[in-house]
Amino acid sequence: NYCCGSAFKYLRGSSSTHFSRGSDTMRKVYSLVSLSKNRESKDQIQYPEQTREFDSRLTKTGRRSLSHSISHSSTDSNSSGGSDAENPEDEVSPRDMQQINSKGNMDFCIKNIKLADFGRREIELAEDEMTALMALRKAAQGEKPLAAAKIVGCTHVTAQTAVLFETLKVLGAQCRWAACNIYSTQDEVAAALAEQDFPVFAWKGESEDDFWWCIDRCVNVEGWEPNMILDDGGDMTHWIYKKYPHLFKKVKGIVEESITGIHRLHQLSKAGKLCVPAINVNDSVTKQKFDNLYCCRESILDSLKKTTDIMFGGKQVAICGYGEVGKGCSAALKAMGSVVYVTEIDPICALQACMDGFRLAKLGDVVRHVDMVITCTGNKNVVVREHMDLMKNGCVVCNMGRSNTEIDVNSLQTPELVWQHVRAQVDHIIWPDGKRIVLLAEGRVLNLSSSTVPIYVLSITATTQALALIELFNAPEGRYKQDVYLLPKKLDEYVASLHLQTFDAHLTELTDEQAKYMGLSKYGPFKPSYYR
Repeated sequence: NYCCGSAFKYLRGSSSTHFSRGSDTMRKVYSLVSLSKNRESKDQIQYPEQTREFDSRLTKTGRRSLSHSISHSSTDSNSSGGSDAENPEDEVSPRDMQQINSKGNMDFCIKNIKLADFGRREIELAEDEMTALMALRKAAQGEKPLAAAKIVGCTHVTAQTAVLFETLKVLGAQCRWAACNIYSTQDEVAAALAEQDFPVFAWKGESEDDFWWCIDRCVNVEGWEPNMILDDGGDMTHWIYKKYPHLFKKVKGIVEESITGIHRLHQLSKAGKLCVPAINVNDSVTKQKFDNLYCCRESILDSLKKTTDIMFGGKQVAICGYGEVGKGCSAALKAMGSVVYVTEIDPICALQACMDGFRLAKLGDVVRHVDMVITCTGNKNVVVREHMDLMKNGCVVCNMGRSNTEIDVNSLQTPELVWQHVRAQVDHIIWPDGKRIVLLAEGRVLNLSSSTVPIYVLSITATTQALALIELFNAPEGRYKQDVYLLPKKLDEYVASLHLQTFDAHLTELTDEQAKYMGLSKYGPFKPSYYR
């Protein structure tokens, strides 16, 4: 399903032939960004297993992260690469600390409010690269398209997403936020948000129990009920369905960014249990072809270097999945001189891998001799204990896909295996014969757990998310049914146009004769709705 309507208020130029709806605000946006004024199932839903769930009665020990609880006593550490040895302050959970910002506000839970100034500088640095969101802020000075919106979010809490959060606030929204990953939060950024009275509940190194507790603190608030959800992975949506289903009576819609979350929404839809409309941002062209591909192509190498100090030349690597994430990781490692094998279930993606010069193989056939295994599928149990039993000594295992279920980490928590925590996001798993594999980020998404990602690419996705929220919140009643919708191609093209200015790029415009010959509007869209 393809959606259109309210967000197009932000796409209208001065020509009445472009769109049937519009506002003065959009004309401000167009002038700001220097665009041409004429341019135009089943009953039971299955979720990934959660090893622990929120329980307010758990002890401090029960709240610690997996690697700390398993290997805190390890002395086999490497101090050369970002050791995360605990200090006395780390023994106190943020949940047990009384926190207050300089304005007397206590509606947040973070690691350390004293980091706020440092975090603010990081956010300001990100703003310089996220030009489209900043343009939307300026355009909204006279009109608040998200006025009365109460958005509850569960995404990564980084400098880049902070620019999105604060943009939504400028657009008129009230927001409450939790992290979608226990390792990706930048504590200084969370502090900067809290200092500005932004209700954020997140810190780096949460346990599974902390994770659900933070989500609950965003939702279970006296006198405040959300009417919009912005999700990355579907955990916020899942929690509300599980604990507070009555809240969906006021929710106008869900905006979901990840393949895992979209899978969950489609499950709900097929079972007749999706009670609000949802927009699938993950499958928008701008998300697939930019965030998934270019972001991973640049961040995979940095993540591996920071965690393992590995040399890539000559290494044999198995990449599981050749979607956009797999394509980016494969291209980066090949460029560094690695020998890359690809595993795939889809014959089309498999053929692409072969045409790109990669060896297509089954993981079980190559796992004995590869130096590294990287999952990029969004599926579960892609790498299981049987695979890891066959791996050679020193094999690096990590995940670049959204789901934290791709590597069967639970199968490694057995008495005969010894865990040694080496440095931040690095654990050695040692077999009885002395063989060890190197597990990164406990199987969670690597680049957001142990590195940083390019700000500019995230700006594209964040802009799409903001416009999707505007669209759903302002849509007339009945426009969207209880289903999952894709953004229209015109909106994808608009988001791309907003970012072209960074390169001083100039689009060619079709003549009337050319547009007629191609059967297109000279203002777009230039691709059919099914193009991906």
